[in-house]
Amino acid sequence: MSRIGKKPIRMPEGVKVTLDGSEVVVEGPKGRCSGKIFPGIEIDVGDREIQVKRPSDSAKFRSMHGLTRSLIANMVEGVTRGFEKEMEIVGVGYRVEAKADGLHFQLGLAHPVVFQAPEGIEFEVVNPTHLKVKGIDKELVGRVADRIRKLRPPEPYKGKGIRYKGEYVRRKAGKTAM
Repeated sequence: MSRIGKKPIRMPEGVKVTLDGSEVVVEGPKGRCSGKIFPGIEIDVGDREIQVKRPSDSAKFRSMHGLTRSLIANMVEGVTRGFEKEMEIVGVGYRVEAKADGLHFQLGLAHPVVFQAPEGIEFEVVNPTHLKVKGIDKELVGRVADRIRKLRPPEPYKGKGIRYKGEYVRRKAGKTAM
């Protein structure tokens, strides 16, 4: 007896989903994504929706059912709209510049830090202190944004560093004169 999830995944126009054994492949206007399916989880591809089913209500299958549904929904969203993370650079003299060999960061070090985009990722430098990381794979976009943030994480005393747009950095009081 298979259990059907509550929400089917709606497929926009121009998205094609195919099953290849234990792999699901999603193709759309922005590109192609693929991912593995957990053994035991079934996927029914209809005309305009995808239904994810599980064989039982055990905790293991319930969690894998939700994970599989989320991963497929993210693939569908990625090939239609894509994902992006906005980042800001805070600090006097801190800036980023897009060049042919990647991003060049000036982060208060003696040399510029060069960061190259992995395959499937695009960078958009809005201005010298704002940057966008774009791609169709949600996990890869987040991982690349995290690697960029680790180049110079925001420090708590002056708030200088690379942070996500809207990220709150808890500030500490510095030394006080006695």
